[in-house]
Parts: sequence; C-alpha cells; structure tokens
Amino acid sequence: MSILTKPWLDDGKAFDQAPGDGGASLKTTRLGLFVFIGVATALFSLFATAYYMRMMLGGWQVLVEPWILWPNTAVLLIGSILMHWATRLGRRGDMVRARRMFMAGGVAGILFLLGQIMAWQQLIALGAYARVNPANAFFYLITGLHGLHLLGGLVAWGRGLRKSASGAAADKVTASMELCGTYWHFMLLVWLGLFLLLLVT
Repeated sequence: MSILTKPWLDDGKAFDQAPGDGGASLKTTRLGLFVFIGVATALFSLFATAYYMRMMLGGWQVLVEPWILWPNTAVLLIGSILMHWATRLGRRGDMVRARRMFMAGGVAGILFLLGQIMAWQQLIALGAYARVNPANAFFYLITGLHGLHLLGGLVAWGRGLRKSASGAAADKVTASMELCGTYWHFMLLVWLGLFLLLLVT
C-alpha cells in the first residue's frame, strides 16, 4: 500500500454494489481508513523526529512563523467541528442541514490550504528560502506533506458531495460524511502537533 493511497476513496461500489446490506463493506472501508491513519501517523512522527534531531546540529536558525498560521489553525478546527456536526445531523435524519455542514467543512479545508500557500508566500517575501536555513526547508516539507494529505481528504469530500447530489440513500451519504469527518479530525490533530513543534522550537 502506498503511503499516499487513500483506501476509502472508493469508486462507488463499496456502498452501492456490495453484496448483502453493505455493512461488511463499510467496515472494510473504515478499517482501510484507520490503517492509512496509522501509516500516516508514523510518517509524520518520523519527520517530526528528524526535525528535532536536525535542530540540535549546527547551522540551524530559528524560523519566524508567519502570522497567518494562527487564524489558519482556527479555520481547520472549525472545519473539523463542522464535519462532526454533519455526521451527527445525518444520523438524526436531518440531511438538509447535514449536507450544508458537510459542504462548509470542506470549504474550511480549502481555505486552510489557501492559508498555507499564503504562509509560504510570506516566508518567500522575507527571503526565507529552503536553501537558506534547514528550518525553512523543514517548514516547507512538513507543511507541504500535511497539505497533500488534506488535499486527498478533499477528494474524498468531493466524492461525498457527488454522492449526496446524486440522491444516494441517507445512510450511505452519512457513512461518507463520517469517514471524511474522521479524517478531518486526524488532519487537525496532526497539524496541532506540527504547529506546536514549530512554536516550541
């Protein structure tokens, strides 16, 4: 399995064409998501360890974090909350509000990525290129890797929106919302850990 493979990005067959009631397929998809989360956690942990170890060596200059990282963190937190509420509303059968929350949660993810691009632009404007300082290089690497993972989550979010718009059964739409919400929570936790690492160091 590739470390960037998203096992829950199904082609529509996982919920719609599986034999039986689809419960086993949903469990398999959820298991695939948690396996990926475990692999991604190990990957980010390795990069965080490498960051800390490199900081102990010579030539390290403290990176001044772009101010936009603070509001950007709040945006990702709001997106995670919206995804959580979308799942809860879907389970209650309030699909109209659930779809709105789900859409808003994904939009928050898009805004977060745009904010990260702005953070890069702020650093570049200050001359903080990757080749100048190892801290700069690690910042671009770690935030870029996190952004790629979140972008993969947005692909799953887009498929969930398509499933919702196609008139799929409420339980199948809610299952997609739940999987996306779980991944959003994971992305939030990873970012909080990375952000704390950047602040402390």
